[in-house]
Amino acid sequence: MPIRPGRCTNFGNCGTADKKEIVQVPEGSDFNCPECARPLTDMSAPTKRPSSLVTLLLVLLVLVIAGIGVWYFISKPSTTTSGTAKTATGATVFLRLAGSNTIGSKLAPALAEAFLRQKGATDVKVTPGEKADEEIVQATLPGIGPVVVQIAAHGSATAFDGLANGSTDIGMASRKIKSEEASKLSSLGDMTSFSNEHVLGLDGIAVIVHRSNPVRFLSKDQLAAIFSGQTSDWSGVMSGLHGSINVYARDDKSGTYDTFKSLVLTGAPLTTNAKRFEDSNALADAVANDINGIGFVGLPYVRGAKAIAVSEKGAIPLQPNHFTVATEDYPLSRRLYFYTPANSQNPNVRDFLDFALSKSGQDVVGQIGFIAQNVVPQNQSLPEGAPADYVRVTNGAERLSLNFRFRTGSSELDNKALVDLDRVVTFLSDLKYSGDKVMLFGFADSTGTRPINMALSQRRADAVDSQFQQRGVKPAVSKGFGPDLPVASNDTPDGREKNRRVEIWLKK
Repeated sequence: MPIRPGRCTNFGNCGTADKKEIVQVPEGSDFNCPECARPLTDMSAPTKRPSSLVTLLLVLLVLVIAGIGVWYFISKPSTTTSGTAKTATGATVFLRLAGSNTIGSKLAPALAEAFLRQKGATDVKVTPGEKADEEIVQATLPGIGPVVVQIAAHGSATAFDGLANGSTDIGMASRKIKSEEASKLSSLGDMTSFSNEHVLGLDGIAVIVHRSNPVRFLSKDQLAAIFSGQTSDWSGVMSGLHGSINVYARDDKSGTYDTFKSLVLTGAPLTTNAKRFEDSNALADAVANDINGIGFVGLPYVRGAKAIAVSEKGAIPLQPNHFTVATEDYPLSRRLYFYTPANSQNPNVRDFLDFALSKSGQDVVGQIGFIAQNVVPQNQSLPEGAPADYVRVTNGAERLSLNFRFRTGSSELDNKALVDLDRVVTFLSDLKYSGDKVMLFGFADSTGTRPINMALSQRRADAVDSQFQQRGVKPAVSKGFGPDLPVASNDTPDGREKNRRVEIWLKK
């Protein structure tokens, strides 16, 4: 009778049919183990085994795929979090910053270096990244080992792209976030709030020309005509000058360009003849070597060129310097920002922000050439036409290097003012000044009637006064001067915002 060979599936637990034994079952009978009645595995059909070459190729393929996977996860840090991600060398990705070239070129690496050293890091050094305008700050931290801070400085717009896709922890911007950008990042919090928006320092956009150019100042209207191409020869700027004007400008991703476009061009297109640059240093060097050149850069990047004064309608020309930019009176002054999620998944973000905004961090901001927010008193000559009462009360007093400003369309102090209040209180405490030395002077724009503007300026001064009193400082004077002493044109929204301010003075 034909038989079918089978192997018991209950091997190891079957008394007479272990896994090595083949049971012979008559054809037509139940194909079960005669000992334990478990189904048998049919051994009558030969098993086709792959050749040794095929087996070897399959093993190699599996190893290659596994190797690629391991390499990817080791060499590529996480796109959603850092602080625990590793690089190919095994270093911990401590922080990732992306955005403004103005900040990322020098300031961000310097802040990262100082921050890591303060935490006890050794072997701190800055090396180039994979692409142009990228830097890596490397160090060894006690208890952690090798760490890196990755900095990509490809323009302010990329800061908000990086925050949106989770590839950066801190967005660097040399302009304020736009409303449409803030809307796209709403899942990270209100990007205009105190928790998300941090003023890192101040900068003046310097308009630069060749050192031999005799032009000392230009109005914003003249600059608009030059950079839009309406004025294309220096003879249209100053009598006795000749030659085609060569315009140099930052690229479209630049926050410097965005700010210049907003403050100067105000809707007019940049001339198509402009030579565009991603890097501020390269732009400044090009202007310094072009006798007919004119361009704009952040204040620390003037290099071998000459910065000229800028004026607005109804205000005197001002040179960009420490004081005019610190008070934001200079027409092309701007704020430099860090933007972060309200609740960052990287615990190192808060520590870094605290350092950057502290006196030590602000010292670094100043050392790089930007304007730090540390409080400095200075004697100031008063402009012609200043109100007699203003001249009287400021006689012999010093003005502090900041103005308090307010959120757009609101009587609330803006994010910078809220931090500046504490900076001033610390400054007063360190020098043992009491509140009876402090004088607050409020101002308004010229929109509306004079009585209304006088009342508005007084309310602003009183609002700052109230904030100081909450911090234990009772100012001696709180007075409004209405629309007097404009520092900018009242014909533009930005100019009106600059004129709505509160100055702080100290009696000697």
